[in-house]
Amino acid sequence: MAIKGKIFSGMRPTGKLHLGHLIGVLNNWKGLQDDYDCAFGVVDWHALTTKYDQTENIKQNRREMVIDWISAGIDPDKSIIYVQSDIPEIAELHLLLSMIVSVSRLERLPTYKDQVQQLGVKDSVPFGLLEYPILMAADILIHKADTIPVGEDQLPHIEITREIARRFNYLYEEIFPEPEPKLGEVPKLLGLDGRKMSKSYGNAIYLADEKEEIEDKVNQMVTDPERIRLDDPGHPEVCSVYDYHNIFNSSEVDEIESGCRNANLGCRDCKVRLTEVLVDYLADIHKKRTELEENPEMIDEILARGAKEARKRTKKTIKEVRAAMNLS
Repeated sequence: MAIKGKIFSGMRPTGKLHLGHLIGVLNNWKGLQDDYDCAFGVVDWHALTTKYDQTENIKQNRREMVIDWISAGIDPDKSIIYVQSDIPEIAELHLLLSMIVSVSRLERLPTYKDQVQQLGVKDSVPFGLLEYPILMAADILIHKADTIPVGEDQLPHIEITREIARRFNYLYEEIFPEPEPKLGEVPKLLGLDGRKMSKSYGNAIYLADEKEEIEDKVNQMVTDPERIRLDDPGHPEVCSVYDYHNIFNSSEVDEIESGCRNANLGCRDCKVRLTEVLVDYLADIHKKRTELEENPEMIDEILARGAKEARKRTKKTIKEVRAAMNLS
């Protein structure tokens, strides 16, 4: 099968990943590996844009995240997996691209405005936060990636990357493709409390969670508030447990919906069944995680190999960029 194009995507290293990451990102990445030339980066410099004063766990977080990637099916024999800060050419390209982007353009980004408000740093914005989109553009363009799997919230960043590529090509030489976003179907998966699943909310089920932890968390999940007694008919459309069955237990979801509406299936039994489904769903991931945790040198070797492969590309790209800008 012919390769369709080049893909780059990355994640900030925030530690162990949860089910939201799995169905929202990793399953999508996994499915792209056979059709595209893929590079996946642990973007640790990006983590500094908002948490520059909290670096004590960054090394461990990088490892935990890569363990989850590989356990979920990101294959280092099919894809390049590397740590951003191991690739100095990204930093150089970031610097060079920053010369052709105006401050006003960066300040107009809706994602920038949202982060400034969320972080409460209106009067003391870190420069790294402002120029985050340029670093992201460097991550993408250093690979000459033409396809970027993203969620809708990242579309403004892809658009500014396209603008940067277009402006560079106009000013200097036609080097960069204008990458296209690739939006995937992302199932709705809320956290235990009905809000977005997030580590900061403490409402996540992690890929590393053992059976007892999963069982305890499932028991905390929000169900139909109007179903007080077992013989009350339920409303699965407002039940978080049903949402999970819909995503992870499609073979039984019709039976579960009927049992809930007809009061033939109690919330407790529904949760017991969901626990069994999730434990089974994560079994292979847990098996691979155990292997990687017991053999930490495997992660070192994968990241070293990934950095070596990535630098072959990045050195070539930066050489072309320097020549185009008359720097060499």
